[in-house]
Amino acid sequence: MKNKRKLSLPAWIFIGMFAGILAGLCFLGNPEFTKEWIKPIGTIYINLLKFLVVPVVLFSIADGVISLKDLKRVGSVGLKTFVYYMCTTALAVIIGLILATAFKGLFPPLDSVSLGELTYEAKESPSVMQVIVNIFPDNLFKPMVNADMLPVIVISILLGAGVLAAGEKGKKIGDAINCMNEVVMKIMMMIIKITPLGVFCLMTNVVAENGPKIVGTLALVIAVAYLGYLLHVVLIYGASVKFLSGMSPLKFAKGIAPAFICAFTTTSSNATLPLNIECCNKMGAEPEISSFVLPLGATINMDGTAIYQAVATVFIAACYGIDLTLSKMAMVVLTATLASVGTAGVSGAGMIMLAMVLTSIGVPVEGIAIIAGVDKIFDMGRTALNITGDATCALWISKLEHKKSARV
Repeated sequence: MKNKRKLSLPAWIFIGMFAGILAGLCFLGNPEFTKEWIKPIGTIYINLLKFLVVPVVLFSIADGVISLKDLKRVGSVGLKTFVYYMCTTALAVIIGLILATAFKGLFPPLDSVSLGELTYEAKESPSVMQVIVNIFPDNLFKPMVNADMLPVIVISILLGAGVLAAGEKGKKIGDAINCMNEVVMKIMMMIIKITPLGVFCLMTNVVAENGPKIVGTLALVIAVAYLGYLLHVVLIYGASVKFLSGMSPLKFAKGIAPAFICAFTTTSSNATLPLNIECCNKMGAEPEISSFVLPLGATINMDGTAIYQAVATVFIAACYGIDLTLSKMAMVVLTATLASVGTAGVSGAGMIMLAMVLTSIGVPVEGIAIIAGVDKIFDMGRTALNITGDATCALWISKLEHKKSARV
């Protein structure tokens, strides 16, 4: 008797997403029902993922640093990762600006009455030096309680570096960290199994609440942003996977699919982190590399968010009748790239970054209210792109380290 072939997790996630879209269309006239009864189940799923974020980052990065077995190697991998992320983010902003400028003539200026009614209170954005200062924690537990990822990453790196520096005396702590990392990963796999249900509930609510609003000019802006996402995946990530990692782009697309769909529905790089680590390891990334590179990417690599910033900035400027000069566009590239370092990998963080970019070039921040209603639609695509970029970096760094080990 032949064993029945079971559907894979990506297949179930896709079924959950498609079923959620259909269910959302059925509730277009009654979004209150989905918000009251269906969305809470999706929220529980996201809460479970967020609950894992701090322990995954803390133990996986510390274990990754310890696995590298050499402080010089830690510095080498960290530098390459940072340079890769900054370069792809800058390219993402440029792609977004080129596309948005090409379609700028189709973004009609809004009348002064409509603009006068817009209100959006932006959170105060920190200065560059303040971002740098905030990276280094003054308390061991506060960053973990607040899920402030940059300080948690610093704590993890210092913990792993301390274990390596302690030599023989640090081995017991290293073994304990390795065991804790294994326990956290097992918990992660338990939660990942309910991903299809969480995806279904979240997608149902998103479609029910936002479906009717995607009309007119906003639909065009969303289309331009998603065109930018697609171009970045094909041109930048496709080239990276093919030429830097030596992997077939189709094989990569199949391998990253579960994390991609999860990010698309949860709109949180941090919440998708456990699943992204699992996908990269299955595609051949070295576990110690993915454990170090991916948590770092979930915090500082925001390619999808960068494209959104560029498109949204040009659109809002067009609504106010402001023509962006070449110098202002250069400022957008610089600000969006640097702002990505200090932005949390959580749902909606792109709005804070957008406020920083608009302020830097003198465009009224109140214009964010024009697209705030459909920001969730932007957020789904940009988060999926963000985690895909993290995965391409993990595969590339893994190949570099493998070649280095082979030479040695």
